[in-house]
Amino acid sequence: MAIAVEMPKMTDTMEEGVLVQWMVEEGSVIAAGDVIAQVETDKATMDVEAYDDGVLLKRVAVEGDALPIGGLIAVLGKAGDDIAELLARYAGNGAPAAVGHADTEHAEPVPPAAPAPETPSSGVKASPLARRMAAEHGLDLGVLAGSGTEGRIVKRDIEAAIASTSQTLKAPDATPRQMASARSFEAVRITQMRKTIARRLSQSKFSAPHFYLTVDVAMERAVIARRQLNTEAEAWGTHRISYNDLITKAAAAALRRHPQVNASYLDAEGEIRLYSYIDIGIAVAIGEGLVTPVVRDADFKSLSEIAEETAALAARARARGLQPEEFGGSTFTTSNLGMFGIEAFTAIINPPNACILAIGAIRDVPVVNDGAVTPGKRMKLSLSCDHRVVDGATGAEFLSTLQGYLEEPLTLLL
Repeated sequence: MAIAVEMPKMTDTMEEGVLVQWMVEEGSVIAAGDVIAQVETDKATMDVEAYDDGVLLKRVAVEGDALPIGGLIAVLGKAGDDIAELLARYAGNGAPAAVGHADTEHAEPVPPAAPAPETPSSGVKASPLARRMAAEHGLDLGVLAGSGTEGRIVKRDIEAAIASTSQTLKAPDATPRQMASARSFEAVRITQMRKTIARRLSQSKFSAPHFYLTVDVAMERAVIARRQLNTEAEAWGTHRISYNDLITKAAAAALRRHPQVNASYLDAEGEIRLYSYIDIGIAVAIGEGLVTPVVRDADFKSLSEIAEETAALAARARARGLQPEEFGGSTFTTSNLGMFGIEAFTAIINPPNACILAIGAIRDVPVVNDGAVTPGKRMKLSLSCDHRVVDGATGAEFLSTLQGYLEEPLTLLL
């Protein structure tokens, strides 16, 4: 009996996935647990495993296709099984097998479109994504060679054609005026991660009434403490401490004293949830967006434990290798742009958190002490608060506590 292999829900925020690579060929014998494909979700590139034994009778999805949750990826079964009925069942309910490159905004079944007029490329074998990319760039599929199965034109063929066109535009005999007159542009596919960022942060900004609080923290003692800690780390062979690690530890300690900030507004459940645990999400920039790996129970971990765990999580995030349990379920989030020289900024709350902390650069500035101007080091912290959960005084008290920990960092080691 033929068995459908569907697009699984791999993260709590996933609505669709892009099949980026097949790992097995049609006709291969598959055992339950074998990895058959890789899928790009909104957070990472993850393996799709078979849940049953059998022969891979048909690879329905093409590399580069986006499929909604439950869309048909492939068919397993015994050699010689009739799969027509199964394919027809998915084709009849608006599944990706019928509509190609799916869009989750149009997930309801739609009647089949009228046949398109014949064009020179209408009879060419090409994936839905390849056709769309070719149309966006004005490429004629009829003159391209396909590298996919049975000569099918796929994403990589279109990318090669685009690159070739770009090189032609940049040829030495083309004058700047000629190049400008081409008025070309590059169309970049919206990734699953970028789609999710757009959806979730738009929802956050438009539904959660944000307000912002900023403090300027004296960092002289934190700088000295970090230098001493890293001298000890080098001697003991342990992980070096970053300023971000210090802030994570200080934020965890401050959240323990201000549980109203370690909270979520859950409209559907009709409740504000105050968490007894402190799981801090740390925004990490990767090529196409941000992910927030989570340091669990941060208030119970030492600085060196936080440093080691954060470094490992960040490395896996940049390699798109995070597992779902490593980036979901934070109770508070930090975002640091100080390494780019940004003095201060305000961040959009990472739902369902009630707050997010924006961390600026440590600046060398003149400060006044007892009437005398002396060199100082200052860092601005801005707290974005969901006013449905956190009032101004509550947010200010939390920031004051956090500031105190950073200005007297030895209290974090007690």
